[in-house]
Amino acid sequence: MQYKRFDNTVFLRIDKGEEILEQLQAMAQAEHITLASVQALGAVDDFTVGVFNTAEKKYYANHFEGTYEIVSLTGTITTKNGEFYAHLHMSAGDDKGLVVGGHLNRAMVSATCEMVVTVVPGTVERVFHEDVGLNLFQF
Repeated sequence: MQYKRFDNTVFLRIDKGEEILEQLQAMAQAEHITLASVQALGAVDDFTVGVFNTAEKKYYANHFEGTYEIVSLTGTITTKNGEFYAHLHMSAGDDKGLVVGGHLNRAMVSATCEMVVTVVPGTVERVFHEDVGLNLFQF
């Protein structure tokens, strides 16, 4: 992973064989980022995305392996209990153009992942809300 920061924007390159969330966390902690918007594209060959069942208040994970292009990766960096917390969603297309996606749990880069992180001065904490079953923004 390599990155360069320009004021409130970080351009990050995550390399082949690296896991996206691990590298994002490493960069965010090194740069003391507690609030940001994230967008990315690239290629992955092993990833898990989930879908939240609102009635059951439970995530269901779907695992994919193969040749995939990241069509969209977007989300936020916040904090929970004062610690790094990333909430990302990813869509990826296969060699036939079929797209799958959901809440990003894990993704291994197969070629590169080019990410832009827009840093916002401040902090937004997340707190678990029992009625929804998710960690939501707390203002």
